[in-house]
Amino acid sequence: MKNSIRFSLFAIGFSLAAVTGPGFAEDLTPSQAATYKEIESMFGKVPEFIKKFPKAGIVGAWEEAKSLEFSDKTALPPKVKSLIAIAVAAQIPCEYCVYSDTLAAKQAGATDEEIAEAVGMAALTRHWSTVFHGLQIDLAQFKKDVGGQ
Repeated sequence: MKNSIRFSLFAIGFSLAAVTGPGFAEDLTPSQAATYKEIESMFGKVPEFIKKFPKAGIVGAWEEAKSLEFSDKTALPPKVKSLIAIAVAAQIPCEYCVYSDTLAAKQAGATDEEIAEAVGMAALTRHWSTVFHGLQIDLAQFKKDVGGQ
């Protein structure tokens, strides 16, 4: 995946200005320093929102994003992952995520119709979840009705 696509995926709409705040690079462990260096190497800078993320969690957060979101060596291709992300973001709701995940999906080849369908599926799922919960549908009966048990 191209770095611009990866950056759009990771950015989730936050400001991408490379503003170095006072004390940002102070008191870093070697693994934290290596993580920031890798992020800078991939994107050409360490974005503001990453600098604001707790230093104690940056190594794990970056590893998770690299291994799952940015990797094209997972069970799901990048376009599918982006469409799932848009659908979830629409339900959260997270305008940062919707914005950047839509960019990433388009960069990964998603059409406007595919994006609309992903959002429609999220809405449909939310609709029926509301019905099931609001009407207090019995789960055991539901499983029998849909053939699961």
